[in-house]
Amino acid sequence: MLPCPFFFLHISTYFFLHSPHCISTFTLSLLADTSGCGGFPLNVGSFTVHILQLAPQLSFSRPSLPKMSDLETPLRPKRKTAVVDFLVQFRWIVVIFVVLPISFTIYFLTYLGDVRSEMKSYKRRQKEHDENVQKVVKRLKERNPSKDGLVCTARKPWIAVGMRNVDYKRARHFEVDLSAFRNVLEIDRERMIAKVEPLVNMGQITRVTVPLNLALAVVAEFDDLTVGGLINGYGIEGSSHIYGLFSDTVVAYEIVLADGRVVRATKDNEYSDLFYAIPWSQGTLGLLVSAEIKLIPIKEYMRLTYKPVVGNLQDIAQAYSDSFAPRDGDQDNPEKVPDFVETMIYTPTEAVCMTGRYASKEEAKKKGNVINEVGWWFKPWFYQHAQKALKKGEFVEYIPTREYYHRHTRSIYWEGKLILPFADQWWFRFFLGWMMPPKISLLKATQGEAIRNYYHDMHVIQDMLVPLYKVGNALEWVHHEMEVYPIWLCPHRMYKSPIKTMIYTEPGFEHHHRQGDTHYSQMYTDVGVYYAPGPVLRGEVFDGSEAVRRMESWLIENHGFQPQYAVSELDEKNFWRMFDAGHYEYCRRKYGAVGTFMSVYYKSKKGRKTEKEVQEAEQAILETPSAEVDEPVDY
Repeated sequence: MLPCPFFFLHISTYFFLHSPHCISTFTLSLLADTSGCGGFPLNVGSFTVHILQLAPQLSFSRPSLPKMSDLETPLRPKRKTAVVDFLVQFRWIVVIFVVLPISFTIYFLTYLGDVRSEMKSYKRRQKEHDENVQKVVKRLKERNPSKDGLVCTARKPWIAVGMRNVDYKRARHFEVDLSAFRNVLEIDRERMIAKVEPLVNMGQITRVTVPLNLALAVVAEFDDLTVGGLINGYGIEGSSHIYGLFSDTVVAYEIVLADGRVVRATKDNEYSDLFYAIPWSQGTLGLLVSAEIKLIPIKEYMRLTYKPVVGNLQDIAQAYSDSFAPRDGDQDNPEKVPDFVETMIYTPTEAVCMTGRYASKEEAKKKGNVINEVGWWFKPWFYQHAQKALKKGEFVEYIPTREYYHRHTRSIYWEGKLILPFADQWWFRFFLGWMMPPKISLLKATQGEAIRNYYHDMHVIQDMLVPLYKVGNALEWVHHEMEVYPIWLCPHRMYKSPIKTMIYTEPGFEHHHRQGDTHYSQMYTDVGVYYAPGPVLRGEVFDGSEAVRRMESWLIENHGFQPQYAVSELDEKNFWRMFDAGHYEYCRRKYGAVGTFMSVYYKSKKGRKTEKEVQEAEQAILETPSAEVDEPVDY
């Protein structure tokens, strides 16, 4: 008989105790104080309901980590349990009864708004767009620089999809409302261009384009990711090894500058310098009000091949490279390079490489072919479905194209397993899966300061952009320092630009003729690290902030980059060691952004920004001799 204070705790874990996928650390600790499972010693009060690594916990056999003498991880002392551990452990109650219903309601209302917008003619949408742009211009001209704070959007701090909390809005600021800019303005089938406003999200654009057998060249996985965020910040997808990052597919930007001028920037007009400076600038050069983005022809299905890989992390890295980068250097040959690529690493010795090619409806429905409609709410989560290749071997199936684009939305990759530990079970998927996923913005809004700080220290959501030939080293570093699994690998081209922008290729890369590189682009990879680290799952001491600092140092030393949607520990000096400031600061001065918009470092910096701190930083830039920020030479 359990003591009364623990009765609720015991009952609340009942629904997932009987699944081989989830084990309650608390219940097992009552049975054996010093027992362990899957190589992880049990610890009363561990912050998460399940203690096994996400990858091995999906096995029906007793899981265990492989022995890897060449990848020893440091021994860490046990961590003391705090009240916040229990708040996090049972946060699923708030998510199920508050966050999910509200999320579903918001999704539905947003969908109705999108449908209403699509019923309007393109001519009417463009007219409304022009009127809204003039409202923004008028608002900017109302600002008194001597009295009002720096300009930022009126969007609430917690609404952003990124994990970095928007602390810069806590300082005094001058708000400009861009909430009306969420329409698809035009689909130009002759020029193969989609003209869209910045708050159009990926779910909205694919609803419009896919029925036309068209799509953006790069479609980010999550429905909620917006065009503005993917341009001003960072966006990638499985087609990025062909087309580059999301911002590389943009043909033109419509920008409202600090003085109220509305300009159209392309790579070959008078605002070409601004065109190259916009990506990664976090909206600190002007206000983006529309973008013209490249479209490509597509087919109804994705023919997806799942190929299991077993070996050490270097072996996995090589198999991943071979899945899309011919060793003979013929990187532009569509016969040798698939349309889509991604790899998921489940343990230090197991991974599944996936390659996709567009396929017609006729091909997909041929006798003997398997069609998997992964978009249904009751279907297994995609990363778990892909993992089956480790047991059944290589297999092929056809997935409806739009459902493939958004394959990771419902489970938020595998983060959904931490948020709702039993949400991957068949009974939850069948009865409540239609409400998934919870909106990330609502998760942030309901977590509170204590839980937010806890996640910063005990949880990792980072992307490491590294050259393809260094992926194996990056994986070994992540295993040693963080032990986070699964890991997501997605390649992307980094183009050799005529101007040295904030992110740039390694000097002289084209002379080495490495796998995946061409004379005009260097192949990079996004090493996606999203989950609770192994030490945290084992109840050991883990300093998340220090781990991120070491990761950032590793990236700087290896010519890598850290997308700034995530929590960053970079100080200003190291920020500009990772990124190049020359062209960005040149455009800040030329287009009057200094003193009007916050600089990208202070917008990305962790922690609260005081008005004095921001003003002093802006003044320091103004006082810098012009020669120090002249237009950088071509490289």
